[in-house]
Amino acid sequence: MSDARPAPGTEMVFQWRKWDGSPHWRHECVYLGADRWGDWLGQPVGWHSVRPGAEFHAGGPNVTLVPAEGDHAVTVNRRHRRGMRIYIDLGWDIHWSDDPLLVTGIDMDLDVVRVAGERGTWVDDRDEWAEHSVRYGYPADVMAHLESLALDLEARVRAQVAPFDDATVDPWLDRLEALGLPPRLDS
Repeated sequence: MSDARPAPGTEMVFQWRKWDGSPHWRHECVYLGADRWGDWLGQPVGWHSVRPGAEFHAGGPNVTLVPAEGDHAVTVNRRHRRGMRIYIDLGWDIHWSDDPLLVTGIDMDLDVVRVAGERGTWVDDRDEWAEHSVRYGYPADVMAHLESLALDLEARVRAQVAPFDDATVDPWLDRLEALGLPPRLDS
């Protein structure tokens, strides 16, 4: 694990895997910088995300906060087509690899989501979490930690306290858009 960080504006990758080590989402990103909440990565409009069996290009800019705790990553969208503002992937062992252009982590199939409108904020994918906990044999202590964390994050996102508030996140989205990076629709 490296403490080195790329210069702001440097292209990099966030690579998720499953508990058994199989590949999951791979996101093309750019490093934006860090604050007291952690490191911030950005994905400009049109940049690519791919996993076995699925892929998409970002329809709007988004930034991802990678806190030092290594148990979740917070993605915040601007101009999301379905009004999704926040999507938190609960994870395990999320960290910078020995390659300073690569963040890796285990996607644990439990998420916290906030959308505009009546639906609001909720813990998502509980069915997938239950199914995969059996399939992959998640340890009981890991499950207990992440279940508790999911409820805590849900409450904090709903209350829109930092870093889940616009005042914390919007400057990072502004910084991403100011880079003026072109879409990559041919990836």
